[in-house]
Amino acid sequence: MHAPDSGRARTLDLLRTIGLGVFVLAFAIFVLTLATADYSLDDATLASIEASGAIQKPQLFDELRALDTRSWSSVVPFVGELDRAIANANQRGANIQEWEMVGIKTTLARAATGGPVPQQALLFFLLTFGLGTLGALLYFLPRLGLETPGIKNDRIWFHSMKARGWLGIAFGVFLIAFYILLYFWPFYITNWIRLADPLSHAMLGKPADRWFFYGVMYTFCVVVMGVRMMLNHRHSRYQLVRTVSVMFFQLGFAFLIPNILAALNRPSFDPKNAWPLNYSVFADYSRQSLMDSGAFGWGVLFWMIALALVVVPLFAFLWGKRWYCSWVCGCGGLAETLGDPYRHLSDKSLKAWRVERWMVHAVLVFAVVMTGLVVADVLPGVDESAVVGGNAWKVRNLYGFLIGSIFAGVVGTGFYPFMGSRVWCRFGCPLAAILGIVQRFKSRFRITTNGGQCISCGNCSTYCEMGIDVRWYAQRGQNIVRASCVGCGICSQVCPRGVLRLENGPTENRIPEPGLVQIGRGQVEIG
Repeated sequence: MHAPDSGRARTLDLLRTIGLGVFVLAFAIFVLTLATADYSLDDATLASIEASGAIQKPQLFDELRALDTRSWSSVVPFVGELDRAIANANQRGANIQEWEMVGIKTTLARAATGGPVPQQALLFFLLTFGLGTLGALLYFLPRLGLETPGIKNDRIWFHSMKARGWLGIAFGVFLIAFYILLYFWPFYITNWIRLADPLSHAMLGKPADRWFFYGVMYTFCVVVMGVRMMLNHRHSRYQLVRTVSVMFFQLGFAFLIPNILAALNRPSFDPKNAWPLNYSVFADYSRQSLMDSGAFGWGVLFWMIALALVVVPLFAFLWGKRWYCSWVCGCGGLAETLGDPYRHLSDKSLKAWRVERWMVHAVLVFAVVMTGLVVADVLPGVDESAVVGGNAWKVRNLYGFLIGSIFAGVVGTGFYPFMGSRVWCRFGCPLAAILGIVQRFKSRFRITTNGGQCISCGNCSTYCEMGIDVRWYAQRGQNIVRASCVGCGICSQVCPRGVLRLENGPTENRIPEPGLVQIGRGQVEIG
Protein backbone atom coordinates (compact mmCIF):
# COMPACT_ATOMS: atom_id res chain seq x y z
CA MET A 1 0.00 0.00 0.00
CA HIS A 2 1.50 3.30 -1.05
CA ALA A 3 1.80 6.18 1.38
CA PRO A 4 -0.87 8.88 0.80
CA ASP A 5 0.14 12.19 -0.75
CA SER A 6 0.78 15.02 1.69
CA GLY A 7 -2.52 16.83 1.00
CA ARG A 8 -4.59 13.68 1.48
CA ALA A 9 -2.58 12.76 4.56
CA ARG A 10 -3.26 16.17 6.12
CA THR A 11 -6.99 15.76 5.44
CA LEU A 12 -7.06 12.32 7.01
CA ASP A 13 -5.06 13.54 10.01
CA LEU A 14 -7.53 16.39 10.41
CA LEU A 15 -10.43 13.92 10.38
CA ARG A 16 -8.70 11.89 13.10
CA THR A 17 -8.17 15.03 15.18
CA ILE A 18 -11.82 16.00 14.76
CA GLY A 19 -12.90 12.46 15.69
CA LEU A 20 -10.78 12.51 18.82
CA GLY A 21 -12.22 15.89 19.79
CA VAL A 22 -15.78 14.68 19.24
CA PHE A 23 -15.15 11.56 21.34
CA VAL A 24 -13.58 13.58 24.18
CA LEU A 25 -16.58 15.94 24.09
CA ALA A 26 -19.02 13.01 24.31
CA PHE A 27 -17.03 11.47 27.17
CA ALA A 28 -16.98 14.81 29.02
CA ILE A 29 -20.76 15.12 28.63
CA PHE A 30 -21.14 11.55 29.91
CA VAL A 31 -19.10 12.28 33.04
CA LEU A 32 -20.70 15.68 33.67
CA THR A 33 -24.23 14.27 33.53
CA LEU A 34 -23.65 13.02 37.07
CA ALA A 35 -23.34 16.63 38.25
CA THR A 36 -26.55 17.83 36.57
CA ALA A 37 -29.02 15.95 38.77
CA ASP A 38 -31.09 17.26 41.66
CA TYR A 39 -33.24 15.13 43.93
CA SER A 40 -36.72 15.60 45.33
CA LEU A 41 -38.98 13.30 47.36
CA ASP A 42 -42.41 14.93 47.53
CA ASP A 43 -45.55 13.20 48.77
CA ALA A 44 -46.69 12.30 45.26
CA THR A 45 -43.36 10.59 44.48
CA LEU A 46 -43.40 8.63 47.74
CA ALA A 47 -47.03 7.62 47.22
CA SER A 48 -46.21 6.39 43.71
CA ILE A 49 -43.31 4.26 44.93
CA GLU A 50 -45.38 2.85 47.79
CA ALA A 51 -48.28 2.03 45.48
CA SER A 52 -45.98 0.23 43.02
CA GLY A 53 -44.93 -2.24 45.71
CA ALA A 54 -41.24 -1.85 44.80
CA ILE A 55 -40.51 -1.08 48.47
CA GLN A 56 -42.72 -2.67 51.11
CA LYS A 57 -41.44 -0.95 54.24
CA PRO A 58 -44.10 1.41 55.67
CA GLN A 59 -41.77 2.53 58.49
CA LEU A 60 -39.30 3.79 55.88
CA PHE A 61 -41.96 5.86 54.10
CA ASP A 62 -42.98 7.38 57.45
CA GLU A 63 -39.36 8.40 58.05
CA LEU A 64 -38.99 9.88 54.56
CA ARG A 65 -42.21 11.91 54.91
CA ALA A 66 -40.95 13.28 58.22
CA LEU A 67 -37.72 14.70 56.75
CA ASP A 68 -37.20 18.43 57.34
CA THR A 69 -36.26 18.90 53.67
CA ARG A 70 -37.27 16.80 50.68
CA SER A 71 -35.05 18.34 48.02
CA TRP A 72 -31.29 18.11 47.53
CA SER A 73 -28.92 19.67 45.01
CA SER A 74 -26.56 16.67 44.77
CA VAL A 75 -26.54 12.94 45.35
CA VAL A 76 -24.22 12.81 48.37
CA PRO A 77 -26.50 14.60 50.90
CA PHE A 78 -29.50 12.80 49.40
CA VAL A 79 -27.97 9.36 50.00
CA GLY A 80 -26.92 10.49 53.49
CA GLU A 81 -30.56 11.28 54.31
CA LEU A 82 -31.62 7.90 52.94
CA ASP A 83 -29.09 6.14 55.17
CA ARG A 84 -30.41 7.97 58.23
CA ALA A 85 -34.03 7.22 57.29
CA ILE A 86 -33.23 3.52 56.83
CA ALA A 87 -31.43 3.38 60.19
CA ASN A 88 -34.41 5.03 61.94
CA ALA A 89 -36.85 2.72 60.15
CA ASN A 90 -34.91 -0.30 61.33
CA GLN A 91 -35.13 0.96 64.92
CA ARG A 92 -38.89 0.97 64.44
CA GLY A 93 -38.91 -2.63 63.25
CA ALA A 94 -38.59 -2.28 59.45
CA ASN A 95 -35.91 -5.00 59.43
CA ILE A 96 -34.28 -3.79 56.23
CA GLN A 97 -31.45 -6.22 55.51
CA GLU A 98 -28.08 -5.14 54.19
CA TRP A 99 -28.65 -6.91 50.86
CA GLU A 100 -31.92 -4.96 50.42
CA MET A 101 -30.41 -1.52 50.93
CA VAL A 102 -28.80 -1.14 47.50
CA GLY A 103 -32.08 -1.92 45.74
CA ILE A 104 -34.11 0.37 48.01
CA LYS A 105 -31.74 3.32 47.67
CA THR A 106 -31.48 2.82 43.90
CA THR A 107 -35.28 2.78 43.54
CA LEU A 108 -35.64 5.94 45.63
CA ALA A 109 -32.77 7.69 43.83
CA ARG A 110 -34.24 6.94 40.42
CA ALA A 111 -37.69 8.21 41.41
CA ALA A 112 -36.25 11.33 43.04
CA THR A 113 -33.84 12.30 40.25
CA GLY A 114 -34.60 15.53 38.41
CA GLY A 115 -32.72 17.78 36.04
CA PRO A 116 -32.04 17.78 32.29
CA VAL A 117 -31.18 14.09 31.80
CA PRO A 118 -34.56 12.64 32.95
CA GLN A 119 -36.35 15.34 30.96
CA GLN A 120 -34.31 14.90 27.74
CA ALA A 121 -33.01 11.34 27.99
CA LEU A 122 -32.99 10.75 24.22
CA LEU A 123 -30.99 13.92 23.59
CA PHE A 124 -28.37 12.98 26.17
CA PHE A 125 -28.25 9.41 24.86
CA LEU A 126 -27.36 10.82 21.43
CA LEU A 127 -24.87 13.30 22.92
CA THR A 128 -23.04 10.52 24.79
CA PHE A 129 -23.44 7.15 23.07
CA GLY A 130 -24.21 8.54 19.62
CA LEU A 131 -21.58 11.28 19.57
CA GLY A 132 -19.00 8.99 21.18
CA THR A 133 -19.54 6.36 18.49
CA LEU A 134 -19.26 8.98 15.73
CA GLY A 135 -16.06 10.39 17.21
CA ALA A 136 -14.48 6.96 17.60
CA LEU A 137 -15.27 6.00 13.99
CA LEU A 138 -13.91 9.32 12.69
CA TYR A 139 -10.73 8.59 14.63
CA PHE A 140 -10.38 4.97 13.47
CA LEU A 141 -11.48 4.98 9.82
CA PRO A 142 -8.89 7.40 8.36
CA ARG A 143 -6.23 4.85 9.27
CA LEU A 144 -7.31 2.98 6.13
CA GLY A 145 -5.61 5.68 4.10
CA LEU A 146 -2.74 6.46 6.45
CA GLU A 147 -1.32 3.10 7.52
CA THR A 148 -0.45 -0.21 5.98
CA PRO A 149 -2.46 -3.09 7.50
CA GLY A 150 -1.21 -5.04 10.48
CA ILE A 151 0.07 -4.12 13.93
CA LYS A 152 3.72 -3.31 14.40
CA ASN A 153 5.93 -3.45 17.44
CA ASP A 154 6.87 0.22 17.14
CA ARG A 155 6.50 2.94 19.77
CA ILE A 156 3.96 0.90 21.71
CA TRP A 157 5.94 1.22 24.96
CA PHE A 158 6.11 5.00 24.57
CA HIS A 159 2.35 5.61 24.31
CA SER A 160 0.83 7.28 27.37
CA MET A 161 -2.49 5.47 26.98
CA LYS A 162 -1.10 2.04 26.10
CA ALA A 163 2.00 1.76 28.28
CA ARG A 164 0.94 2.72 31.81
CA GLY A 165 1.41 6.42 31.18
CA TRP A 166 -0.76 9.03 32.83
CA LEU A 167 -3.57 8.59 30.29
CA GLY A 168 -3.60 4.83 30.79
CA ILE A 169 -3.58 5.19 34.58
CA ALA A 170 -6.44 7.72 34.40
CA PHE A 171 -8.46 5.40 32.17
CA GLY A 172 -7.81 2.46 34.50
CA VAL A 173 -8.93 4.49 37.52
CA PHE A 174 -12.10 5.47 35.64
CA LEU A 175 -12.87 1.84 34.77
CA ILE A 176 -12.31 0.69 38.36
CA ALA A 177 -14.50 3.50 39.73
CA PHE A 178 -17.20 2.71 37.16
CA TYR A 179 -17.39 -0.94 38.18
CA ILE A 180 -17.39 -0.18 41.90
CA LEU A 181 -20.27 2.27 41.46
CA LEU A 182 -22.18 -0.07 39.15
CA TYR A 183 -21.92 -3.11 41.43
CA PHE A 184 -22.07 -1.60 44.90
CA TRP A 185 -23.37 2.00 44.77
CA PRO A 186 -25.59 2.31 41.66
CA PHE A 187 -27.69 4.98 43.34
CA TYR A 188 -24.79 7.39 42.75
CA ILE A 189 -24.99 6.92 38.96
CA THR A 190 -28.74 7.22 38.41
CA ASN A 191 -28.26 9.76 35.63
CA TRP A 192 -26.03 7.34 33.73
CA ILE A 193 -28.62 4.58 34.08
CA ARG A 194 -31.34 6.92 32.82
CA LEU A 195 -29.35 7.57 29.64
CA ALA A 196 -30.47 4.11 28.52
CA ASP A 197 -34.17 4.81 29.19
CA PRO A 198 -35.09 5.52 25.52
CA LEU A 199 -33.66 2.19 24.37
CA SER A 200 -35.16 0.32 27.33
CA HIS A 201 -38.61 1.79 26.70
CA ALA A 202 -38.35 0.82 23.03
CA MET A 203 -37.27 -2.76 23.76
CA LEU A 204 -38.89 -3.58 27.10
CA GLY A 205 -41.55 -0.92 27.59
CA LYS A 206 -40.10 0.17 30.92
CA PRO A 207 -37.25 2.35 32.28
CA ALA A 208 -33.70 1.02 32.29
CA ASP A 209 -32.15 -0.59 35.32
CA ARG A 210 -28.42 -0.71 35.97
CA TRP A 211 -27.93 -4.05 34.21
CA PHE A 212 -29.69 -2.91 31.05
CA PHE A 213 -27.53 0.23 31.07
CA TYR A 214 -24.42 -1.90 31.55
CA GLY A 215 -25.49 -4.17 28.70
CA VAL A 216 -25.80 -1.14 26.42
CA MET A 217 -22.39 0.17 27.49
CA TYR A 218 -20.77 -3.24 27.07
CA THR A 219 -22.26 -3.85 23.64
CA PHE A 220 -21.32 -0.40 22.34
CA CYS A 221 -17.72 -0.94 23.48
CA VAL A 222 -17.45 -4.35 21.81
CA VAL A 223 -18.99 -3.20 18.53
CA VAL A 224 -17.18 0.14 18.22
CA MET A 225 -13.81 -1.15 19.36
CA GLY A 226 -14.43 -4.20 17.19
CA VAL A 227 -14.27 -1.86 14.20
CA ARG A 228 -10.83 -0.75 15.39
CA MET A 229 -9.75 -4.38 15.76
CA MET A 230 -10.86 -5.15 12.20
CA LEU A 231 -8.97 -2.15 10.86
CA ASN A 232 -5.83 -3.29 12.66
CA HIS A 233 -6.08 -6.79 11.22
CA ARG A 234 -7.74 -6.19 7.87
CA HIS A 235 -5.02 -8.24 6.15
CA SER A 236 -6.05 -11.38 8.08
CA ARG A 237 -9.25 -13.22 7.22
CA TYR A 238 -8.98 -15.17 10.49
CA GLN A 239 -8.94 -12.01 12.59
CA LEU A 240 -11.73 -10.37 10.60
CA VAL A 241 -14.05 -13.36 10.97
CA ARG A 242 -13.11 -13.84 14.63
CA THR A 243 -13.84 -10.20 15.45
CA VAL A 244 -17.17 -10.28 13.63
CA SER A 245 -17.98 -13.41 15.63
CA VAL A 246 -17.44 -11.82 19.06
CA MET A 247 -19.39 -8.73 17.95
CA PHE A 248 -22.26 -10.94 16.75
CA PHE A 249 -22.43 -13.04 19.92
CA GLN A 250 -22.31 -10.00 22.18
CA LEU A 251 -24.95 -8.07 20.26
CA GLY A 252 -27.23 -11.01 19.53
CA PHE A 253 -26.79 -13.62 22.25
CA ALA A 254 -25.73 -11.51 25.23
CA PHE A 255 -27.85 -8.40 24.63
CA LEU A 256 -30.74 -8.81 22.19
CA ILE A 257 -31.91 -12.36 22.99
CA PRO A 258 -32.11 -11.93 26.81
CA ASN A 259 -33.95 -8.62 26.44
CA ILE A 260 -36.33 -9.94 23.77
CA LEU A 261 -37.15 -12.87 26.05
CA ALA A 262 -37.77 -10.46 28.92
CA ALA A 263 -40.08 -8.38 26.70
CA LEU A 264 -42.02 -11.58 25.89
CA ASN A 265 -42.32 -12.40 29.61
CA ARG A 266 -40.02 -15.38 29.20
CA PRO A 267 -37.12 -16.25 31.51
CA SER A 268 -34.18 -14.15 30.37
CA PHE A 269 -30.94 -16.03 29.75
CA ASP A 270 -27.78 -15.82 27.65
CA PRO A 271 -27.62 -19.03 25.54
CA LYS A 272 -23.82 -19.00 25.44
CA ASN A 273 -23.24 -18.42 29.17
CA ALA A 274 -22.07 -21.90 30.08
CA TRP A 275 -21.51 -23.52 33.47
CA PRO A 276 -19.62 -22.84 35.69
CA LEU A 277 -19.95 -19.17 34.75
CA ASN A 278 -23.71 -19.51 35.08
CA TYR A 279 -24.01 -21.85 38.06
CA SER A 280 -27.03 -19.91 39.41
CA VAL A 281 -29.27 -21.29 36.63
CA PHE A 282 -29.54 -24.42 38.82
CA ALA A 283 -30.54 -22.46 41.92
CA ASP A 284 -34.02 -23.05 43.32
CA TYR A 285 -35.50 -19.66 42.34
CA SER A 286 -34.07 -19.83 38.80
CA ARG A 287 -34.96 -23.47 38.24
CA GLN A 288 -38.52 -22.90 39.48
CA SER A 289 -38.94 -19.91 37.16
CA LEU A 290 -37.84 -22.00 34.20
CA MET A 291 -40.10 -24.93 35.05
CA ASP A 292 -43.07 -22.58 35.50
CA SER A 293 -42.59 -21.33 31.94
CA GLY A 294 -43.41 -24.72 30.46
CA ALA A 295 -41.66 -26.33 27.51
CA PHE A 296 -39.50 -23.28 26.90
CA GLY A 297 -38.08 -23.38 30.42
CA TRP A 298 -37.42 -27.09 30.28
CA GLY A 299 -35.68 -26.52 26.95
CA VAL A 300 -33.46 -23.90 28.55
CA LEU A 301 -32.52 -26.27 31.39
CA PHE A 302 -31.77 -29.06 28.93
CA TRP A 303 -29.64 -26.73 26.80
CA MET A 304 -27.64 -25.41 29.77
CA ILE A 305 -26.90 -28.96 30.95
CA ALA A 306 -26.00 -30.12 27.43
CA LEU A 307 -23.83 -27.04 26.92
CA ALA A 308 -21.84 -27.81 30.06
CA LEU A 309 -21.56 -31.58 29.75
CA VAL A 310 -21.38 -32.11 25.98
CA VAL A 311 -20.83 -28.98 23.88
CA VAL A 312 -18.05 -27.36 25.91
CA PRO A 313 -15.77 -30.43 26.26
CA LEU A 314 -16.48 -31.71 22.73
CA PHE A 315 -15.74 -28.40 21.06
CA ALA A 316 -12.65 -27.96 23.24
CA PHE A 317 -11.42 -31.34 22.00
CA LEU A 318 -12.02 -30.36 18.38
CA TRP A 319 -10.83 -26.75 18.42
CA GLY A 320 -9.29 -26.01 21.81
CA LYS A 321 -10.28 -23.06 23.98
CA ARG A 322 -10.41 -20.70 21.05
CA TRP A 323 -13.92 -21.72 19.93
CA TYR A 324 -15.29 -20.15 23.12
CA CYS A 325 -12.69 -17.78 24.56
CA SER A 326 -11.83 -16.04 21.28
CA TRP A 327 -14.98 -16.47 19.20
CA VAL A 328 -18.01 -16.56 21.52
CA CYS A 329 -17.34 -15.34 25.08
CA GLY A 330 -18.46 -11.84 26.04
CA CYS A 331 -15.54 -11.34 28.43
CA GLY A 332 -13.18 -12.45 25.69
CA GLY A 333 -14.99 -10.19 23.24
CA LEU A 334 -14.44 -7.16 25.45
CA ALA A 335 -10.80 -8.14 26.00
CA GLU A 336 -10.21 -8.50 22.25
CA THR A 337 -11.82 -5.15 21.41
CA LEU A 338 -11.72 -2.62 24.25
CA GLY A 339 -8.73 -4.39 25.79
CA ASP A 340 -6.72 -4.88 22.59
CA PRO A 341 -4.55 -1.75 23.07
CA TYR A 342 -3.30 -3.27 26.36
CA ARG A 343 -2.60 -6.88 25.34
CA HIS A 344 1.18 -6.38 25.50
CA LEU A 345 1.01 -5.49 29.22
CA SER A 346 0.40 -9.10 30.30
CA ASP A 347 3.14 -10.45 32.58
CA LYS A 348 5.21 -13.09 30.75
CA SER A 349 7.23 -14.17 33.79
CA LEU A 350 7.39 -17.71 35.16
CA LYS A 351 6.16 -16.40 38.52
CA ALA A 352 3.00 -15.00 36.92
CA TRP A 353 2.37 -18.36 35.23
CA ARG A 354 2.65 -20.20 38.55
CA VAL A 355 0.25 -17.77 40.25
CA GLU A 356 -2.12 -18.09 37.30
CA ARG A 357 -2.32 -21.87 37.55
CA TRP A 358 -3.07 -21.84 41.28
CA MET A 359 -5.62 -19.04 41.13
CA VAL A 360 -7.69 -20.13 38.14
CA HIS A 361 -8.02 -23.69 39.42
CA ALA A 362 -8.84 -22.46 42.93
CA VAL A 363 -11.70 -20.42 41.46
CA LEU A 364 -12.86 -23.51 39.57
CA VAL A 365 -12.99 -25.48 42.83
CA PHE A 366 -14.92 -22.61 44.44
CA ALA A 367 -17.39 -22.63 41.51
CA VAL A 368 -17.89 -26.40 41.82
CA VAL A 369 -18.63 -25.98 45.53
CA MET A 370 -21.17 -23.27 44.73
CA THR A 371 -22.82 -25.51 42.17
CA GLY A 372 -22.97 -28.29 44.72
CA LEU A 373 -24.74 -25.97 47.16
CA VAL A 374 -27.43 -24.91 44.69
CA VAL A 375 -27.95 -28.46 43.38
CA ALA A 376 -28.25 -29.76 46.95
CA ASP A 377 -31.69 -28.14 47.14
CA VAL A 378 -32.88 -30.55 44.44
CA LEU A 379 -31.84 -33.66 46.31
CA PRO A 380 -34.47 -35.07 48.67
CA GLY A 381 -33.61 -34.73 52.31
CA VAL A 382 -30.58 -32.48 51.69
CA ASP A 383 -30.36 -28.94 53.02
CA GLU A 384 -27.68 -26.86 51.34
CA SER A 385 -27.23 -24.83 54.52
CA ALA A 386 -26.37 -27.95 56.47
CA VAL A 387 -23.49 -28.65 54.08
CA VAL A 388 -21.67 -25.49 55.17
CA GLY A 389 -22.83 -25.25 58.75
CA GLY A 390 -25.92 -23.17 58.07
CA ASN A 391 -24.01 -20.48 56.15
CA ALA A 392 -24.99 -21.33 52.55
CA TRP A 393 -26.27 -17.84 51.83
CA LYS A 394 -23.08 -16.28 53.19
CA VAL A 395 -20.91 -18.57 51.07
CA ARG A 396 -22.89 -17.80 47.92
CA ASN A 397 -22.79 -14.10 48.70
CA LEU A 398 -19.03 -14.32 49.23
CA TYR A 399 -18.59 -16.01 45.85
CA GLY A 400 -20.73 -13.36 44.13
CA PHE A 401 -18.77 -10.57 45.80
CA LEU A 402 -15.24 -11.90 45.34
CA ILE A 403 -15.53 -13.65 41.99
CA GLY A 404 -18.57 -12.21 40.21
CA SER A 405 -18.04 -8.58 41.18
CA ILE A 406 -14.48 -7.87 42.30
CA PHE A 407 -12.56 -10.34 40.14
CA ALA A 408 -14.65 -10.49 36.96
CA GLY A 409 -15.63 -6.82 36.96
CA VAL A 410 -13.47 -4.45 38.98
CA VAL A 411 -10.17 -6.27 38.42
CA GLY A 412 -11.00 -8.19 35.25
CA THR A 413 -11.81 -5.07 33.24
CA GLY A 414 -10.58 -2.19 35.37
CA PHE A 415 -7.02 -3.53 35.31
CA TYR A 416 -6.74 -3.59 31.49
CA PRO A 417 -4.38 -0.57 31.49
CA PHE A 418 -2.25 -2.07 34.28
CA MET A 419 -2.06 -5.84 33.71
CA GLY A 420 -3.28 -6.41 30.16
CA SER A 421 -6.59 -7.41 28.67
CA ARG A 422 -7.04 -10.98 29.93
CA VAL A 423 -6.63 -10.73 33.71
CA TRP A 424 -9.97 -12.45 34.38
CA CYS A 425 -9.42 -15.06 31.65
CA ARG A 426 -5.96 -15.94 32.95
CA PHE A 427 -6.45 -15.85 36.71
CA GLY A 428 -10.17 -16.13 37.49
CA CYS A 429 -12.45 -17.67 34.86
CA PRO A 430 -13.60 -21.17 35.96
CA LEU A 431 -14.82 -22.05 32.46
CA ALA A 432 -11.41 -21.12 31.04
CA ALA A 433 -9.89 -23.52 33.58
CA ILE A 434 -12.07 -26.40 32.35
CA LEU A 435 -11.40 -25.59 28.70
CA GLY A 436 -7.70 -25.30 29.47
CA ILE A 437 -7.55 -28.75 31.06
CA VAL A 438 -9.14 -30.30 27.96
CA GLN A 439 -6.88 -28.30 25.65
CA ARG A 440 -3.72 -29.18 27.51
CA PHE A 441 -4.28 -32.92 27.74
CA LYS A 442 -6.74 -33.95 25.05
CA SER A 443 -7.38 -31.58 22.16
CA ARG A 444 -6.65 -31.38 18.45
CA PHE A 445 -5.56 -27.75 18.72
CA ARG A 446 -1.96 -26.57 18.88
CA ILE A 447 0.25 -23.77 17.56
CA THR A 448 3.01 -25.31 15.48
CA THR A 449 6.37 -23.60 15.04
CA ASN A 450 9.22 -23.65 12.57
CA GLY A 451 12.24 -22.94 14.72
CA GLY A 452 14.61 -22.72 11.78
CA GLN A 453 12.91 -19.54 10.60
CA CYS A 454 12.66 -17.74 13.98
CA ILE A 455 14.74 -14.54 14.20
CA SER A 456 13.94 -13.93 17.90
CA CYS A 457 12.31 -10.55 17.26
CA GLY A 458 9.97 -11.08 20.22
CA ASN A 459 6.83 -9.74 18.54
CA CYS A 460 4.94 -12.95 19.37
CA SER A 461 5.68 -12.76 23.09
CA THR A 462 5.08 -9.02 23.24
CA TYR A 463 1.57 -9.28 21.86
CA CYS A 464 0.49 -12.47 23.67
CA GLU A 465 -2.37 -11.33 25.92
CA MET A 466 -2.25 -14.58 27.92
CA GLY A 467 1.27 -14.03 29.25
CA ILE A 468 2.88 -16.85 27.24
CA ASP A 469 6.51 -16.41 26.23
CA VAL A 470 5.81 -17.61 22.70
CA ARG A 471 9.34 -16.84 21.54
CA TRP A 472 10.75 -19.44 23.95
CA TYR A 473 8.80 -22.15 22.12
CA ALA A 474 9.46 -20.71 18.66
CA GLN A 475 13.23 -20.63 19.19
CA ARG A 476 13.15 -24.34 20.04
CA GLY A 477 10.71 -25.33 17.31
CA GLN A 478 8.26 -26.74 19.88
CA ASN A 479 4.50 -26.89 19.48
CA ILE A 480 2.73 -24.49 21.82
CA VAL A 481 0.24 -26.51 23.85
CA ARG A 482 -0.61 -24.41 26.87
CA ALA A 483 -3.78 -24.52 28.94
CA SER A 484 -3.91 -20.73 28.98
CA CYS A 485 -3.66 -20.16 25.21
CA VAL A 486 -6.95 -18.85 23.78
CA GLY A 487 -5.92 -19.26 20.14
CA CYS A 488 -6.41 -15.61 19.26
CA GLY A 489 -3.75 -15.97 16.58
CA ILE A 490 -2.16 -12.56 17.08
CA CYS A 491 1.27 -14.13 17.64
CA SER A 492 1.02 -15.65 14.18
CA GLN A 493 -0.12 -12.36 12.65
CA VAL A 494 2.77 -10.30 14.03
CA CYS A 495 5.47 -12.85 13.15
CA PRO A 496 7.50 -11.45 10.22
CA ARG A 497 8.71 -14.88 9.10
CA GLY A 498 5.56 -17.01 9.29
CA VAL A 499 7.02 -19.18 12.03
CA LEU A 500 3.75 -19.80 13.88
CA ARG A 501 0.61 -21.57 12.64
CA LEU A 502 -2.69 -22.36 14.38
CA GLU A 503 -3.61 -25.94 13.54
CA ASN A 504 -6.01 -28.73 14.41
CA GLY A 505 -4.68 -32.22 13.93
CA PRO A 506 -4.20 -35.67 15.47
CA THR A 507 -3.77 -35.68 19.22
CA GLU A 508 -0.69 -37.90 19.06
CA ASN A 509 2.74 -36.28 19.43
CA ARG A 510 1.35 -32.80 20.02
CA ILE A 511 3.85 -32.43 22.85
CA PRO A 512 7.41 -33.64 22.12
CA GLU A 513 8.58 -36.57 24.21
CA PRO A 514 11.56 -36.05 26.54
CA GLY A 515 14.71 -35.81 24.48
CA LEU A 516 12.87 -34.72 21.32
CA VAL A 517 12.47 -31.24 19.87
CA GLN A 518 10.05 -30.21 17.16
CA ILE A 519 11.76 -28.82 14.05
CA GLY A 520 9.36 -27.80 11.34
CA ARG A 521 6.93 -30.70 10.88
CA GLY A 522 9.24 -33.39 12.27
CA GLN A 523 11.16 -34.31 15.43
CA VAL A 524 14.87 -34.76 15.96
CA GLU A 525 16.81 -36.30 18.86
CA ILE A 526 18.73 -33.85 21.04
CA GLY A 527 21.31 -34.35 23.73
